[in-house]
Amino acid sequence: MLPVLPLKSVLLVNAISSAATGVLLVFLANPIADLFGVPQTNPFNQAGIFLLVFAGLVFITSLQQPINVNALRFIILLDALWVIASLVLLLFLGSSISTIGIVAILAVAAWVAMMALLQRIGLRSL
Repeated sequence: MLPVLPLKSVLLVNAISSAATGVLLVFLANPIADLFGVPQTNPFNQAGIFLLVFAGLVFITSLQQPINVNALRFIILLDALWVIASLVLLLFLGSSISTIGIVAILAVAAWVAMMALLQRIGLRSL
């Protein structure tokens, strides 16, 4: 069983990790594309911009007292969609991505799934 962590802490970790990943994807798109073995950098830039906006939403939500339940549900939904999109991406494009890229996608998807689960547990405690 997962420990019950304060929801605000989980949201802050999600915001910080999303922002950090977003910054890396935006500013290091070329080396990341090389690591993934793909020529296109645009998907990395777009994902990075999305993550920066998402991080802002999560951070603002974490500061609210009480936490906006609808915003929290939306964050959980977006996290779940990220995990699903990652798996669909690997299903259809996995053969064109390097092993390091596949491992990175799976690791991030696992992290995001954990964030969604911890946020869901926090939602139930509200």
